Amino acid sequence: MRNAFAEEITNLAANDPRIVLLSGDIGNKLFDNFKKFYPDRFYNCGVAEANMTGIAAGLAMNNFRPITYTIASFNTIRCLEQIKLDVCYHNVPVIIVGVGAGLSYSSLGGSHHACDDLAFLRTIPNMIVTCPADSFEVKKILREGIKLNRPMYLRIGKKGEPLVHAREPDLSIGKGLIVKDGEDVCLFATGNLVYLALKIAENLKESCISIQVVSMHTIKPLDTEMLINSSKKFPLIVSLEEHYLNGGLGSSIAECFVDHQINCSMLRFGISDVFPSKLGSQEYLRDCYKLNLENITTKIKQHLKKEVLCEQKLPY
Repeated sequence: MRNAFAEEITNLAANDPRIVLLSGDIGNKLFDNFKKFYPDRFYNCGVAEANMTGIAAGLAMNNFRPITYTIASFNTIRCLEQIKLDVCYHNVPVIIVGVGAGLSYSSLGGSHHACDDLAFLRTIPNMIVTCPADSFEVKKILREGIKLNRPMYLRIGKKGEPLVHAREPDLSIGKGLIVKDGEDVCLFATGNLVYLALKIAENLKESCISIQVVSMHTIKPLDTEMLINSSKKFPLIVSLEEHYLNGGLGSSIAECFVDHQINCSMLRFGISDVFPSKLGSQEYLRDCYKLNLENITTKIKQHLKKEVLCEQKLPY
């Protein structure tokens, strides 16, 4: 995803002289082409993310389109006050790119895990929160985000994420994107777990369970229309995210259902309310927190079986 971002931002800068890229002492080689063509529009702000955010806000107030880029945990929580007061309070068009979100930097420990960024940023007024599924979605959302002229968070993985789409999809910020049609379960996934959602759908197909997979690339504003319609159509709604269960996609969906007085069956899959203290590969940590194919497919099948048994019970 980060390579896709670097390629797209370089292309966009060719046609928009307002674009300025600020880095938090990361991605220097990644942005070699950007620096080659636009040396006066790249600033390495060092390990000073709060300062970088303030600079970006100032640039935005002077008709530039600044984009800040560094590790997700550092570009959000470390400078949350500046995001809130410098960027969002003034509603200026700064795009905050958090690379290596979720458990992408799994081997570097808790300081580098970004499992709470969605929860923090979606509570701030004026902030748009996006979480693309693959490199195609990264490019499209970046282009659309610049047009919106608003504060936006772009949450991306690190590298090597599998493609979900064969080509760039026709997506709009704030609208869920159906990746696969289904009839029995609607699975709303976000970020690099959309690919896992497709594998879950394929796995459950063997049990004659039809799964609709939606890439919920926008956490805020949430596609409430799609959620409401899905709650009426599907016996089970499932959310999947590489983020804490508290405050992320699943929480957003549950809030939507409560606000609209919708009573439906729902399962949420994410990271439980603990610090991920283990070290290893991203897949290893996903296994530790049961964000894997085997656990999720089993839980969905168990839930559907339970629902069927309840419906078949005879009244006393």
